[in-house]
Amino acid sequence: MACHKLLLLLIPLLFIHVAANFNQDFQITWGDGRAKILNNANLLTLSLDKASGSGFQSKNEYLFGKIDMQLKLVPGNSAGTVTAYYLSSKGGAWDEIDFEFLGNLSGDPYIVHTNVFSQGKGNREQQFHLWFDPTADFHTYSILWNPQRIVFSVDGTPIREFKNLERIGVPFPKNQAMRIYSSLWNADDWATRGGLIKTDWFKAPFTASYRNFNANNACIWSSGKSSCKSSSPTSAASWLSQELDSTGLQRLRWVQKNYMIYNYCTDKKRFPQGLPLECIHS
Repeated sequence: MACHKLLLLLIPLLFIHVAANFNQDFQITWGDGRAKILNNANLLTLSLDKASGSGFQSKNEYLFGKIDMQLKLVPGNSAGTVTAYYLSSKGGAWDEIDFEFLGNLSGDPYIVHTNVFSQGKGNREQQFHLWFDPTADFHTYSILWNPQRIVFSVDGTPIREFKNLERIGVPFPKNQAMRIYSSLWNADDWATRGGLIKTDWFKAPFTASYRNFNANNACIWSSGKSSCKSSSPTSAASWLSQELDSTGLQRLRWVQKNYMIYNYCTDKKRFPQGLPLECIHS
């Protein structure tokens, strides 16, 4: 019954396919010319130099969706830089779903940093290495956000699942619409080996590239209600209740066994009073 009520809330359903267009979907918010929309609005680049980084945000707000973006990260010596790509609401009790890509010395792997904030509370970090070089080509980074779960995926392979555990008192992002944000900025006080490795400004400018944004399965929030775009008449209902199948769970376990380098749910020193509830019951 609850699912049917939710589907009624998230209407009308607009069964359309919209080609990615960065001028249409995003606005550059800072950087004084360091962010550029190129190639007939099919490519967006962010750059960072010693004076400033740059960033952009979506024109739309979303309340649930499956959102994809292809990124090619800063190549070479990217130590000290952070490329952030995330969903966030506003206010003191905000919700947020984070991808952050922490740069490293040439030849050393990037760290993919993920986090989930609900009602202003985060501290749910999981970090990963990747099984490929994310600077050599574009790769797809996806967030599935529905009322039951949040799934972070890379090239279609799930790397993290955060389930709705409101039944045991864990807040879950489900009531606040969020925009998409991305930025490239200097964080050499903490980003690489805890701040030991600083940004080499002789390598600047640093550039990250974006293409093939896809929110064709997402619910746009406007004027106090949510309307869902969908690439087909059947897909809206499917992603709103989507969960990992046996293959997805197998891939998730493979990534977490071989590529996870930090999990807050196993950091007992950080939580001497006991691990967070979602770690115990997930």
